[in-house]
Amino acid sequence: PPQNPRNSTAAAGEEGAPGQQQHSFPWVATVLAGVLITTIVVDVIGNLLVIVSVFRNRKLRKAGNAFVVSLAFADLVVAIYPYPLVLTAIFHNGWIAGYIHCQISGFLMGLSVIGSIFNITGIAINRYCYICHNLKYDKVFSSSNTMCYVMLVWTLTILAIVPNWFVESLQYDPRVYSCTFAQSVSSLYTITVVVVHFILPMSIVTYCYLRIWILVIQVRRRVKPDSRPKIKPHDLRNFLTMFVVFVLFAVCWAPLNLIGLVVALDSRLSRAIPEWLFTASYFMAYFNSCLNAVIYGVLNHNFRKEYKRIVLIIFKFHSYSHNTSVRVQ
Repeated sequence: PPQNPRNSTAAAGEEGAPGQQQHSFPWVATVLAGVLITTIVVDVIGNLLVIVSVFRNRKLRKAGNAFVVSLAFADLVVAIYPYPLVLTAIFHNGWIAGYIHCQISGFLMGLSVIGSIFNITGIAINRYCYICHNLKYDKVFSSSNTMCYVMLVWTLTILAIVPNWFVESLQYDPRVYSCTFAQSVSSLYTITVVVVHFILPMSIVTYCYLRIWILVIQVRRRVKPDSRPKIKPHDLRNFLTMFVVFVLFAVCWAPLNLIGLVVALDSRLSRAIPEWLFTASYFMAYFNSCLNAVIYGVLNHNFRKEYKRIVLIIFKFHSYSHNTSVRVQ
């Protein structure tokens, strides 16, 4: 008989066992699979376009965009390995990949989400320095310094993930068909994770963007016109693009972190949280990994132009190779 999802979390994670799931509605698995397939396709195509665009286009090869490439890499990681395994678990109604893949999948998911948060924080600090402290920017964010900051982001990300192996918190959860961080393992650890990996970075980002917004409003209202720097329209558009990236990330990840915090503070409340809400919060968070590339394309003229160029080059190459093979035959 199918195991109780709540009881099977630990058992399934430890054994790498199927941890069968029985949803009240048969269409739930179909909807989740549809969301995940869309996320994987858009994530892979979109983030590859972002990375190639930055390397190809001179206008996009700015120091600040090193974090954009790093963020795209963080989003790509989940689409290449963990998400397809989650998809397999949905199709088989349980985890079939075994314990080792469960641990690696959980580790890479953590790596991706914490890497994303830390890169978004890096982008916010970069934009804050560029707009609010323009005179010091070139020195603080020289090419070599920026590469060191990106390496620091990933070093901190790996250090943040490692404790999961010691507290054995990476387990299969049948409610979301995923090997992921089990919020119920340790209340103190869960609170620490939510505060250090979500609330603190989001507070830093909020502070940076609030200071930029205040400056933008002051420039628009011409407060202290002599002492205030002018903000170029394209700098403002770039800032707005990264601000939207931050807002959507916060919206997609806040429900899951809030649930984690609530359950950690009072474990009895875990019974009060509906399963559909828990599942929806997870897949909402997963969906975020495919959004950034779309946001750049919609809001940033340089990215949009480069996307079109790359797609046209691929299309022309495909047409050329197809015509050549037809001639050969």
